[in-house]
Amino acid sequence: MTRTTQAAPQNRRRGSRRAAGALLASAMTAMCLPATASAAASATAPAPVCHVREGVRHTDVKGHTYTKDLYCENAVADVFATPEVYGTVIAKLKTSPSWFVCWESGDLHQGGNRIWYYTQGDEVTNWPLWKGWGYVPAFRVETEPDPFPGVPACMPS
Repeated sequence: MTRTTQAAPQNRRRGSRRAAGALLASAMTAMCLPATASAAASATAPAPVCHVREGVRHTDVKGHTYTKDLYCENAVADVFATPEVYGTVIAKLKTSPSWFVCWESGDLHQGGNRIWYYTQGDEVTNWPLWKGWGYVPAFRVETEPDPFPGVPACMPS
């Protein structure tokens, strides 16, 4: 009987070790799978579109013509009359990718810098004579770094 009594705790320990080992193995597998899956997904996902285009033509309401732009993915954004956080919203940028003709230094925005890109919004919301031309804070545009290399600074009005 003592043999049975001693064997039972050893069997329980062996069973516990096996269960712990199996649990550890499945936890390790579970931790590795999402990383592997996301790495595979990111390897097949297209890179964000962001490049400078030459030979384009955009003329704003002030009569300035731009023959170069930044063509880049972006988030839906408000387009401001001036590069100021609390400025007047004159349009909405709803499409992506979009184009941006130049950059200007303005108010510090949520992205942690002062770079604002000049563009024409998709939907005019205020000041219809401006035809949606205004500024989008850089954090709404998929650029790195800001200002994006090759994009000219906006000329003073």
